[in-house]
Amino acid sequence: MNILYDEKIDGKLHHVDRAELMAAMRAAMPDLEILHTHEDLKPFECDGLAAYRTTPLLVVLPERLDQVETLLKLCHRMHVPVVARGAGTGLSGGALPLEQGVLLVMARFNRILEVNPEGRFARVQPGVRNLAISQAAEPFGLYYAPDPSSQIACSIGGNVAENAGGVHCLKYGLTVHNLLKVEALTIEGERVTLGSDALDAAGFDLLALFTGSEGLLGVVTEVTVKLLPKPQVARVLMASFDSVEKAGKAVADIISAGIIPGGLEMMDKLAIRAAEDFIHAGYPVDAEAILLCELDGVEADVQDDIERVRTVLTTAGATDVQLARDEAERIRFWAGRKNAFPAVGRMSPDYYCMDGTIPRKQLPAVLKGTAELSVEYGLRVANVFHAGDGNMHPLILFDANQPGEFERAEALGGKILELCVAVGGTITGEHGVGREKINQMCVQFNSDELTFFHAVKAAFDPAGLLNPGKNIPTLHRCAEFGAMHIHHGHLPFPELERF
Repeated sequence: MNILYDEKIDGKLHHVDRAELMAAMRAAMPDLEILHTHEDLKPFECDGLAAYRTTPLLVVLPERLDQVETLLKLCHRMHVPVVARGAGTGLSGGALPLEQGVLLVMARFNRILEVNPEGRFARVQPGVRNLAISQAAEPFGLYYAPDPSSQIACSIGGNVAENAGGVHCLKYGLTVHNLLKVEALTIEGERVTLGSDALDAAGFDLLALFTGSEGLLGVVTEVTVKLLPKPQVARVLMASFDSVEKAGKAVADIISAGIIPGGLEMMDKLAIRAAEDFIHAGYPVDAEAILLCELDGVEADVQDDIERVRTVLTTAGATDVQLARDEAERIRFWAGRKNAFPAVGRMSPDYYCMDGTIPRKQLPAVLKGTAELSVEYGLRVANVFHAGDGNMHPLILFDANQPGEFERAEALGGKILELCVAVGGTITGEHGVGREKINQMCVQFNSDELTFFHAVKAAFDPAGLLNPGKNIPTLHRCAEFGAMHIHHGHLPFPELERF
């Protein structure tokens, strides 16, 4: 059937004839796989944020670069919006498809092109899984440092789009700190190279600009990542606390002592119990909070740091400090933390995973504020932190089958993010803005800043066809949200001033 779809791009109404678009695709790319039936499209209606769902107009699964190039040129010519998708593990709705747009799935670009131990880099296609890079580099004593909890499934192209982090990002950085070069295609099908094979590239640092741009500027086609030598020794301390405020203060105390752990993670009581029931990691289920502190490097330095951290933790009020007895126990400790999200999913029919970042010194205040908001909205919140860099992941438990609970969870999540901004933080650390946090962008940034962001977007994609409606709100949307008069030092949310 010949169905007309309406599409608004930059306020203009566009008409996309699906039959005409499919015919043009098949004429230009006869071997391109195109999904178009309702049953085939349904699995692609959301990413990891399953609360938001849209059935795409079409899904395409290219296998070669020339197919992607031709597809983008065709969509640009026909003024059809495009959303690029990798493994679909994102948690902010960044890969949410458009009802009147093409979903470009890059999952079949899954080859590791080169591992270079001398140069300590790897060249990979965007569909390569994060963990697969470290597995390929392991025979050379190397690994890829960023390790999001979804690393067994998430793809490197998506990691670049969202600037993913992980439990070891405190010491080793986010995706942006571990890249050398990205090859990409613009919406017009033009090939661009950002960065270089050297440690630095001439001109503006467009690689950093592109990393974390959430598919708004181009489609990733190849990534060159840095590889690091595996540390000689890695040991983990687990500290138990009788209050989350003490655990939060201990985080700041460790960094203030001049110690930079390989990883520094925090979990509250609800998250501890969920993870322990699921993984049996050996967590103390009676503790109000735990800290996992990994110290790595050479043996002598690690042993010295262990004693220094133990002293800091005890002084900060830890009721118990336990050193992993062996490598197996170290892996179990981390397994509990990395499986915290699915573990919490066993405690509630649904949960909503937030992602904000705050100054470390504000951890106790934000935890207190989150607890107060949890009571106010009548929903439980399990807290998991990349505590060392202040990246928090409150998990809001709710039941979507109960009328109004999802809306309440969504409102609570927004208030937690606004709390992050109120204490000098930001609305995201590694999950991105996507569809989920677009209203809170109006809280974080003023109209001049948002106008500048739109100008950057227009420099790469003048027609606004790549992932429209995500990441950067329009000024009209912010006006509707009641945030057009935000400026630095002032928030239109008086109830947050107490924090």
